[in-house]
Amino acid sequence: MTHPPTDMQAIIAREPGDATVLTLATRPVPAPGPGEVLLRVRAGGINRPDIMQRQGLAKPAPGATDVLGLEACGEVVACGPGVPASLRGQRLMSLLAGGGYAPWCLARVDHSLPVPENLDDTEAAALPEGLFTVWHNLFELGRLRMGETVLIHGGGGGIGTLAIQMAHAAGARVIVTDGERDRLPALRALGASEAICFHDTDFVEACAAYTRGKGVNVVLDIVGGDYVRRNLQVLGFGGRHVSLSFLQGSAVNVELLTLMQKQLSLHSSTMRPQTDAEKARMAAALSRHVLPLVTDGRIRPKMHRSLPLAQAVQAHQLLESGKVFGKLVLVP
Repeated sequence: MTHPPTDMQAIIAREPGDATVLTLATRPVPAPGPGEVLLRVRAGGINRPDIMQRQGLAKPAPGATDVLGLEACGEVVACGPGVPASLRGQRLMSLLAGGGYAPWCLARVDHSLPVPENLDDTEAAALPEGLFTVWHNLFELGRLRMGETVLIHGGGGGIGTLAIQMAHAAGARVIVTDGERDRLPALRALGASEAICFHDTDFVEACAAYTRGKGVNVVLDIVGGDYVRRNLQVLGFGGRHVSLSFLQGSAVNVELLTLMQKQLSLHSSTMRPQTDAEKARMAAALSRHVLPLVTDGRIRPKMHRSLPLAQAVQAHQLLESGKVFGKLVLVP
C-alpha cells in the first residue's frame, strides 16, 4: 500500500479566465474525515462545470478545495472515521465536491461506486458525473419510461453518449442531434434509433416525421436559447423538458399557452448544489439500477482521449473546441 506524501501538485485556476489560467500548485494531501476515504487518483474526468468554475461562473461549495475535478477513479489508501478498513486497496469511482485534478483526493464513500472489473481506470473516471447527472435528470426529473421517445441534444458529448446508452437500456426510443455528420453512425451504434446532424436537418421536422406527429415524451437539452422554444414544439402531450446547460444562453422566451395546451413541464438541475444526502440517495439508486448494466457491458463510457495531469490547459482547450467525441480524462 502506497503511503501518501505531505504535499502534492494539483491543478487550480489562479484567476478567472481562459484555459491558460490553469496551473499546477502545491496543496496539502488531505486527510479523510467521517465517511470519507483518501483516494490515490488513477484518473480524473473533465466536465463542463470545470470550465465554468475556471471562468468564475461556478464556485466550489463552502469549505471545498480549490482544486478542480468533480469525478475520479482511485485506490483507497486511507479511511476516515466510520469507514470500514476493508475498503483499503479497493478501486472506487467517485462523484467529488472537487479535487479530482490531483494525484490524491478525498471522496465520500456514499457518493462512490465500486469499479467493475471490466473497466480500466480511465473508463471508470469518465463515469460518475455522467451517471449521476443522467440518472437524476433523465429518469427522476424527466421520468423517462420504457416505450417512450427521448430527444437528446449534444449526443456526441460525455453526457450525451452516456444518456443514449442509458435510455436505450431502459427500453426507450432515442433521437439524438449532433453537429458532426460523421459521428451519426457511431451514435446509432450506441443505441440511437435516429441521429440528426443539426447543421443540415431541422430537428423539429425530423422528430415530427419520426414520431408520426405525436411528438417525443422527453427532451434532454444542453443548448438553451432558442432551442427551448423549438424543443417545446417537438414535445408531445404531457412531455417533459429537462435543461442541463445553456450553451446558447440562459435567457429564453417560453409561450405559456403552449405549455398549458400540451400540459408540458419544464425541469432543470445541476449536480453541485445537491445535498450530500441527495447525492447518497442517487448513488444507492445507481448501484441498484445502473451499475449492473455497466458490469455486463451494456453501458460503457465513450472515451475520446486521456492526457497527463500537467496538460490540463490543452485538455480544457480541446473540450471547448467542440471536437471531443465522448470523454476526456486526466492521468496523474
